[in-house]
Amino acid sequence: MEVNFKLREIHKAAKKFLDSNNNIHVFALYGEMGAGKTTFVHAVCDALGVKNVVSSPTFSIINQYTNGEKTIYHIDLYRLKDEEEAVQAGIEDCLFSGNICFVEWPERAAGIFPEETLRVSISVLGNNDRKIEW
Repeated sequence: MEVNFKLREIHKAAKKFLDSNNNIHVFALYGEMGAGKTTFVHAVCDALGVKNVVSSPTFSIINQYTNGEKTIYHIDLYRLKDEEEAVQAGIEDCLFSGNICFVEWPERAAGIFPEETLRVSISVLGNNDRKIEW
């Protein structure tokens, strides 16, 4: 599926994304630096009712949020070298926990993802225009 949207419409895109993927738990987010991966995760967390502050996990590697019912992991593998480092950081524990996981830069440790991981691509179409494909 593909959704084109303006950044001001990101919450509508996030809702549509969630509605079409409500049985998936692990999402591998692909896109260039600045494409809006973290911004999209923030919009999805808003749609899920997360009250925590949603921020980039670039330095923490794993951020954990909750909406009172579900745990959501937001993971950024950008600073990791390889799969071994991801395993040592506890990434596999999150991916196989049954909780919702959004992973930025998944190509850094592609071999540790569950088979049912959904690949999601976010592309810049213009200054305020994005495309999300899954």
